[in-house]
Amino acid sequence: MHRATSVHALRTAFISDIHLGSGHCHAAELARFLAGLRCERLYLVGDIVDLWWLASHRARWGAAHNQVVEQLHRLWRSGTAIVYLPGNHDRPARRLCGLALPPMEIRRRAVHVTADGRRLLVVHGDEYDAQTQFGGLQERFGDWLYYRILTGNMLLNRLRRRFGCRYWSLAEFLKRRSAAAEAYIARYVDAGLADARRRRLDGIVCGHVHRAALALRDDLVYANDGDWVESLTALVEDADGSLRLLSHTHETLARVSPRRARVAAAAPAMGQAA
Repeated sequence: MHRATSVHALRTAFISDIHLGSGHCHAAELARFLAGLRCERLYLVGDIVDLWWLASHRARWGAAHNQVVEQLHRLWRSGTAIVYLPGNHDRPARRLCGLALPPMEIRRRAVHVTADGRRLLVVHGDEYDAQTQFGGLQERFGDWLYYRILTGNMLLNRLRRRFGCRYWSLAEFLKRRSAAAEAYIARYVDAGLADARRRRLDGIVCGHVHRAALALRDDLVYANDGDWVESLTALVEDADGSLRLLSHTHETLARVSPRRARVAAAAPAMGQAA
């Protein structure tokens, strides 16, 4: 791992699962990340505002949440094209799909063409729930337990900050030790890659499951940009088409190199309807 020396030459950034308004959103960290972000295009890959929390009257909205919104406006004013793909927690915004509304374009899904010619499906990922969920009581208990763990995660990291320690995800640590959680992630990855393969695309960029990842499988890209309640990560594309998974401090956690033989094929528009 190494710290990125510059974020000014980025072609594209992908961020999802911010959950603004929920009690578990790390809005301050995201606002700082966005303040250092410069990119030509930004995809907001779902669950940006948590309407479930807002509807339950448990909403948390403070100065840091306002700073996130202000940073998004700053990016738009500086020339960044913003594409918003609503997820399951902000599903009502899907009624506006297909409309170009300033300062962002709202779509159900998109195909992003990288600088090296890869065509990537960009979608939140809740479309694959029917293929991945257990269902019933087990799933409801899992949701309840996950949110209890996220609360513990926030309390632990407040204590760590007081002692000058860096962010560490308790939720990720526990999930990686759960066979059921790992099986669920594996089914989700398989479903996303199968969808990209059916569409004859070169991979997928998604969110939804709060598990950041960037890897090649059978020459298909699987990129999950993570979230801002647990992993605090984002996906970015450099000018040469390489993809990088970044931490909230802009540290590179994983990288997929460009397909240099296809750089000449990068003429099409960066974002296309899927």
